[in-house]
Amino acid sequence: MQLFLQIMLIVSSIVLVLLVLLHRGRGGGLSSLFGGGMQSSLSGSSVVEKNLDRITVFVGAVWLISIVGVGLLLKTGA
Repeated sequence: MQLFLQIMLIVSSIVLVLLVLLHRGRGGGLSSLFGGGMQSSLSGSSVVEKNLDRITVFVGAVWLISIVGVGLLLKTGA
């Protein structure tokens, strides 16, 4: 069980990083440093962006569950 949770943690970490990098920059943070601030903001989110948000939240939840699971298994010594 611990091996499964560790593999799920690694895979979900990589997927979560990739999903976060796919998001479009919206603020004046680091994305505007590299030219992201020049884009005009559209009036609302597209379907693709909403789906990307949902997938990112789902993968984040899987990542959180696997972190808690690995932590509990290491604490109990199983």
